[in-house]
Amino acid sequence: MAHVTERENYLMIMRGEQPLWVPRNTTYSPMFPKDPYQKYPSVKQGFMSSAEQSPYPPTAEGNRVDIWGVEYVATADTGGMALPKPGVFRLEDITKWHEVVKAPDLSDINWELTNQRDLERAALDRENYVITQGIGGLGYFQYLMELMGFTEGLCAMYEEPESVKEMFDYMSDFYLTIAKNTIDYSKPDMVGLTDDTATANDPFVSMEMFRELLKPFYKKELQPALDRGIPVEIHNCGRCEDQIEDWFDLGIIGWNPAQTMNDLEGIKAKYGNKLFLCGCWDSSGPVGQADATEEFVREQVRETIDKFAKGGGFVFWGSVYGPAGDEYTINKKRWLTEEVETYGRTFYNK
Repeated sequence: MAHVTERENYLMIMRGEQPLWVPRNTTYSPMFPKDPYQKYPSVKQGFMSSAEQSPYPPTAEGNRVDIWGVEYVATADTGGMALPKPGVFRLEDITKWHEVVKAPDLSDINWELTNQRDLERAALDRENYVITQGIGGLGYFQYLMELMGFTEGLCAMYEEPESVKEMFDYMSDFYLTIAKNTIDYSKPDMVGLTDDTATANDPFVSMEMFRELLKPFYKKELQPALDRGIPVEIHNCGRCEDQIEDWFDLGIIGWNPAQTMNDLEGIKAKYGNKLFLCGCWDSSGPVGQADATEEFVREQVRETIDKFAKGGGFVFWGSVYGPAGDEYTINKKRWLTEEVETYGRTFYNK
């Protein structure tokens, strides 16, 4: 058999076929550094237009400020992951969103030159990687919660839906302009859509609200990809399985991190390889506890693969989390990576 690259194996998953081995979702980009214990190459290479990057410099404390002016704070206890600065909300009244929410001006951009520079900087390796272009940043729901906080943000969606739609329409105009002017240059294999709209127990919003206030704006920004037949992978944490049927209208073929509070076995049985599940790993469960042994971590990796990889439609995406530099956390990450790369590589040879 001719040599099959990581890219070609992942494309099998995207086409609904059974791959030769269980791929592990690892994205090569400055935001996602390589796992030091990873023996096999990364699967995906991420791309984002420079037009979608924040125009704001870091704060004096070194905190990142996102494209809509929200300041993020990272902590060592979360391994460097960041959240909006507590207690600081830029938008207090949704009806006055236009006074606060200002998109970067795209009117004078030389798209040909910008795209050329972006692609040179990204150095996309289309032979070995699946190229995924992120569009829409963190997503409309998350941006509203960043700007207002959850209490006021959710109240705004219920009490002032027209103002919320006006703001989302404004944001989606910005992202649509970027998508229309970049996608023919970047030529991605897949587009990434992100929005965390659920808790561990249920979605934050009803399906009626999802269809009225969120879905139309996802579709708007994704339309250039849909018009070109480029598939979409969604990132949505929590128990959001209620939305799956609507995802297919958005060209979605994959879902990460497909967390275990959803009925993942039922979803796989119902949809087969129509929707590949990327994740299915319980990072907050027993593996995340302080007494998890090497044997237990490795066992959980094998059980996850056994449960979800049969027939294809599954990509392993999981890790363990803890304070940066913590030796025990580092060891658990190593055990996980070693087991994925030994057991998963031979799973379909049985």
